[in-house]
Amino acid sequence: MSAAAGPVSAPSRTAKTRAFDVHRIRDDFPILTQTIHGKPLVYLDNVNTTQKPQCVIDALVDYYSNYNANVHRGAYDLSVRATEAYERARAKVQHFLGARLPQEILFVRGTTEAINLAAQSFGRSRIRAGDEVLVSAMEHHSNIVPWQLLCEQTGARLKVAPIDDSGELRLDELGRLLTANTRIFAVAHVSNSLGTINPIAEIVSLCQRRGICVLVDGAQAAPHFRLNLAELGCDFFALSGHKLFGPMGVGVLYVKKEILDSLPPYHGGGNMIRSVTFEKTTYADAPFRFEAGTPNVADAIGLAAAIDYLQDLGMDVIERHEQELLVYATSRLRDVPGLRILGTARAKAPVISFVLDDIHAHDISTILDQEGIAVRAGHHCAQPVMDRFAVPATVRASIAFYNTRDEVDRLVEALGRVVEVFRG
Repeated sequence: MSAAAGPVSAPSRTAKTRAFDVHRIRDDFPILTQTIHGKPLVYLDNVNTTQKPQCVIDALVDYYSNYNANVHRGAYDLSVRATEAYERARAKVQHFLGARLPQEILFVRGTTEAINLAAQSFGRSRIRAGDEVLVSAMEHHSNIVPWQLLCEQTGARLKVAPIDDSGELRLDELGRLLTANTRIFAVAHVSNSLGTINPIAEIVSLCQRRGICVLVDGAQAAPHFRLNLAELGCDFFALSGHKLFGPMGVGVLYVKKEILDSLPPYHGGGNMIRSVTFEKTTYADAPFRFEAGTPNVADAIGLAAAIDYLQDLGMDVIERHEQELLVYATSRLRDVPGLRILGTARAKAPVISFVLDDIHAHDISTILDQEGIAVRAGHHCAQPVMDRFAVPATVRASIAFYNTRDEVDRLVEALGRVVEVFRG
């Protein structure tokens, strides 16, 4: 991995029990065997959501079939087994991310809820009128809107760190924008629209010297390379299970313990309390203080199964395959007449956004779908990025470890047919 991605030297259960054979690996994903409009499916929308291996599906079925019960609430066997599996899932996430303690892992619905939790809990306790919240110009709406809401509530000011024409963060401008009033910098580890990998370790060091907290949107980083949050040093890290080959409806917010212990709860209800009277409620210790109500037990267990699967393959092996495919796909797509790639950062995840002459992205996507090829077209919940590059939308092809060169070739051939349709 490029140094820009941050340290990747953490101990991890990455023993490769089997050689990386992409064609054999594809057999683990039932959905990839189907045809679309009579053509074999080429799934290239992995930034949006990833497909699920059979072991994840089996884990969900096993839970609902054999030990479905609420957690942390019962002394009977089913509840004990469910609680143990749920807390094992928390520990697996901890080790996967290189966090120091399982208590630093909060289960949420996804990256969006994770960032909202951080914005409201951290914001209510730490941010006042006149303070500044900094985001980057490449952020997903989920890492913009929660901070806008917080600024409206508190009177704080939202500032934006710019990006250059390649889609890289302007570190020189970032240093200038960090002031004595800045309380937090919220930044994507990997841009969902451009693929840029931000130098998180360098950013954290820059902010820490000024006493500024850093929240990292890690939704697009966790699927692609090995992480060590204890070494990266960020204060918050958010991810979504469904982008990590796990189920939808579950996500994670990592919070460094030194900060977590001082934060107030975000939601109120059962499971997050120590005692309740009409006069006063006292709250449980973290992580339970932040997990009000019945948690998404099944999908947390499914996420743990996805992590087991990834670690069995080996994150370093996954990264190598995806980077080789990114290089190949970038080269092939640049040969398509009239095609322009947006996002040419030196350190990139396997994400390629492009425009093709004046053909609308939605028209391109529709024709590709007729060829069995699934890509995303639109602003990718990153409208400020589209404005920065003066385009209404892009087509985005995003790669996972189960994609192949043959699928890239099919994409390029299909784009040739798009050109033929619109040029006659």
